[in-house]
Amino acid sequence: MEQESRKSVIMQAGILATASIVVRIIGLLYRAPLTAIIGDEGNGYYGFAFNIYTIILMISSYSVPSALSKIMAQKLALGQYRNAQRVFHAALVYNAGVGIFFGFLMYFGASWLVPPNSVSVLRMFAPTIFLFGILGALRGYYQAQGTMVQTSVSQILEQIANAIVSIGAAAFLMHLVADQDATTQARYGAMGSALGTGSGVLIALLFMGWTYYLNRPYYLRKVASDRTGAEDAFSSVLKETILVITPFILSSFILNLTTALNQTVYSKIMIGARNYDEAIISTLYGIFSNKAVVITNIPISIATAVSAAIIPGIASAYAQGRRDETRHRAENAKRMTLLIAIPSAGGLIALARPITMLLFPQQASLPMASRLLAMLGVTVVFYSVSTITNAVLQSIGRMSLPLVSASAALAVQTIVLVILLRHTKLSVYALVIVSILYSILIFLLNEFFLHRYLRLKDDVIRMYVKPIASALIMGSMAYSVYHLCAWLLKKAGMTREYFINLAAVIPALIVAVLVYFFILIRSGALTQEEILQLPKGQTIARILRKLRWF
Repeated sequence: MEQESRKSVIMQAGILATASIVVRIIGLLYRAPLTAIIGDEGNGYYGFAFNIYTIILMISSYSVPSALSKIMAQKLALGQYRNAQRVFHAALVYNAGVGIFFGFLMYFGASWLVPPNSVSVLRMFAPTIFLFGILGALRGYYQAQGTMVQTSVSQILEQIANAIVSIGAAAFLMHLVADQDATTQARYGAMGSALGTGSGVLIALLFMGWTYYLNRPYYLRKVASDRTGAEDAFSSVLKETILVITPFILSSFILNLTTALNQTVYSKIMIGARNYDEAIISTLYGIFSNKAVVITNIPISIATAVSAAIIPGIASAYAQGRRDETRHRAENAKRMTLLIAIPSAGGLIALARPITMLLFPQQASLPMASRLLAMLGVTVVFYSVSTITNAVLQSIGRMSLPLVSASAALAVQTIVLVILLRHTKLSVYALVIVSILYSILIFLLNEFFLHRYLRLKDDVIRMYVKPIASALIMGSMAYSVYHLCAWLLKKAGMTREYFINLAAVIPALIVAVLVYFFILIRSGALTQEEILQLPKGQTIARILRKLRWF
C-alpha cells in the first residue's frame, strides 16, 4: 500500500513537473518575439510592474492551492468529506474578498508602488488578482483529491493564452503610439504584455470551473457518504482556513518580497541617489529579471511542482501519526529535486551564453545576460531545495518556520545590497550577488529546522556529492561538445551565428543528459529500484539494462 502511495505521489509530481516545464518552454518561446517587439526598456517597465503584482498576488491568493490542499487532505484522510467540502467553500469566500480588496489597492495605489513609466502597466494587472484567487481555490481543491491533471492542463492553457495575447496586444498597442517617442512605445508594449497575463488566468479559470462543474456530482456523492458525524460550523471552518492560509501566504510573501524590495532599492539608489537615467536602469533591470532570472526559473519550477504534489501526502501521513513515512516522503522529494536541480545549475553555468543566445538572441545585451545567467546558475540548487523544505515544514504544522528563514535571509541580503549599490560600481551585478546570498541563507536555515523538528538526516554522499560530481563531468563534456560542434560548423561554411549556436547547443544538451545519468546510475546515486518507481519505470529500466547501464 505504501509502495502504491509512493508511486502515486511520484506520478502526480511528474505530471505537474512536466506541465511546469512545458509552461516554462512556452514562456521562453514567446518571450523572445515579445522582447523583440517591446525591447529591453519595455521589459524593464514590465518587470517593475510584474514584481509588484507578484508580491500582491502572494499576499492575496498565490499560496492558497498549497494551503487548501493541506487542510483538505487532512480532513479527507480522516474521512471528513463534508468538512473538506466546507473548507473549499471557505477558501472561495476568503479569496473573493481578498482579491477584490487587493485589486483595488493595486489599481489606485500604483503610483506609490512603481516608477512613473510602470504605473499604467501595474494597473493592467489589477483584475487578475481577483481572477487568480478563484483559480487558486479550484487548483487546491483538485490537489487535495490527489490529482494534478486539471491543474497541469490549466497551467498550459494559461500560458498559451498568455503568449498569444501578450504578443498580439503588445504589437497592437505599440502600433497605436507608433508616432510617439521610444519610451512611450515601450510602456504601451509592456501594458500589452500585462494584458496577456490576465487573459491567461481568465482562460485557466474558465477551464477549471468547467471541470469542477463536470465532476461536482461525484464529489457531492462522497460528501453524502460521510459517516464520521463531523460537521463543523462554517464560521469555524472559515477561521481554521484563514489560520492555515495566513502562514502560507506570509512565508510566500517574504520569500518573494526580495524581488520587489531589491528592485525598489536598486531603482531608488541608482536613479534617486546616483542620478542614473530611468530608461538605462530599467533596461539593465529588464536584462536581469526578464532574461537571466526567467531562464533560471525553469528548473526551479520543477521543485515548485514537486512541492505542490507532496504537500497532501505528507500532511496526511503526519496527521495520522506516521512519522517514518513522513520522513521518507520528505527525503524522496529532496532527492528527486536535487537530481534535477544540480545538473540544471551545471548546464546553465557551462552553457550560459549558448542558452541565452538561443532564447534571447539580441546581440546588444547578450554578453551581460549570459554573464548574469552563469552567476545565477548556482541559485537553482538552493532555491529548488528550499521550495521543497518549505513545503515539508508547512505540511508538518511548522508553518511559521519558512517565514523565519525568509525574514532573516531578507534582512541580511537587503543590508548587503544597499552597501554594494551605494559604495561600489557593481550596479545590476549587485542584484546577482544578493540573490545568491539569499538563496544560501534560506537553504541553511530550512535544513536546520528540518533536522530539529523532523529528525531528517541526509545521506550527503548520495544526495549531494555524487550528483555534483556527475554534474561537473557533465558540464565539462557539454562545454567541449558545444565548442567542437561550433568549430566544425564554421569550418563547413556556416556563417549565421544564431544557427551555428542552435546546431551546436542541441548535441551538447543531449550529451549532457546522457553523461549525467550514466555517471549517476553507475555511481549508485540512482538505483534500478528507484527508476522502477518512476512513470514508465519498467520501460526505462528495460532500455537501460539493454544498454548495460546497470
